[in-house]
Amino acid sequence: MIENTTVKIKAARLSILSNTCLVLAKLFIGFFMGSVAVLSEAVHSGFDLLASMITYYAVGKAGKPADERHPYGHGKWENVSGVLEAILILAAALFIVYEAVARLRHGSRIEHLGIGTAVMAISALVNWFVSKYLFRVAKKTGSIALEADAWHLRADVYTSLGVFAGLVLIAVTKITQLDSIAAILVALLIVKSSVDLTMNAMGDLFDARLPLEDEVKIREALSRHEKECIGFHRLRSRKSGSVKFIDLHLVVPRKWSIEEAHQLSDTIEKEIREILPNTQVIIHIDPCNKSLHPCVTCLKEPEN
Repeated sequence: MIENTTVKIKAARLSILSNTCLVLAKLFIGFFMGSVAVLSEAVHSGFDLLASMITYYAVGKAGKPADERHPYGHGKWENVSGVLEAILILAAALFIVYEAVARLRHGSRIEHLGIGTAVMAISALVNWFVSKYLFRVAKKTGSIALEADAWHLRADVYTSLGVFAGLVLIAVTKITQLDSIAAILVALLIVKSSVDLTMNAMGDLFDARLPLEDEVKIREALSRHEKECIGFHRLRSRKSGSVKFIDLHLVVPRKWSIEEAHQLSDTIEKEIREILPNTQVIIHIDPCNKSLHPCVTCLKEPEN
C-alpha cells in the first residue's frame, strides 16, 4: 500500500510540473497572437493544473492507513477528487464557450499563426506521453484520481490538436472566425469528458459494484473449489479509491470443523487477492442446508 501511494504521488507531481509549463506557454502565446482558441487551451490547462494539485492532495490523503474513525481507510478521497475534477472540466468548458461567442459577435484579429500551431503541437505531444504514464500508473495502482487526471490530459491532447487544425485552416482560408468555432468544439469535447468522469467517480462514492469482469474472476476462483462441495451466495463488492472490498457467504458441509472451514476460507481469500490486487476480502461461513444451500456431500447422505 505504501509503495503504491509513493508511485501515485510521484505521478501526480509529474502532472503538476507538465501542466505548469504548458499553462505559462499557452497564456503567453495566446495573448501574443490574440487567439481565443489558444487562450481557451491555456484556461483548459489551467484547470488541468488545479486538477493535478487536487489529485496530488487526494492520493496523499487516500494513502493514509485505516484508523479508529475510518476503519475502511481513506480511499474515498480519490473519488471526491474525481468529482471535483469533473466539475472543473465543466467550468472550463463554460468559460471557453463564453469567450468564443464574444469573439464571434465582436470579431478578432489573429497574428503569428506559426508560433501558435507549434505550441499546440508541442502541448499535444507532451500531454500524450504524460497521460500515457498516468494511465499506466492508475491501472497498476487502481487509482481513480490518477485516472481522472490522465483523462484531463488526454482531453487536452485532443483539444490541442483541434486548435492546431483550426489555426492551420485560418492560415489557409484567412477566416478568423474559425478560431472561435474551434474553441467551441474544444468545449464540447471537454463537456463529454466531464460527464464521463462524473459517472466514474460518483459510482464508487455510492458503492457501485465492481466491474463485471472483476466479479467473473471472483466467481472463477470460487468455482475451482467445487470438488470440495461448497457453494456461495450474497456476493457483494465495492471500491473505495484504489482499494476493492469483497464479502460473501461461503457454504460448507455441516460436518466440517471450524478449522477446516477456516482453512478453505483463507485459501479462497488468498486466491482472490492474487487475481485482484489491493483487495480486502471478508468471508462468512454458512453450514450446508439441504433445503436452501445443499452441497453434494450432504445430498449423498442417507435420510435419517
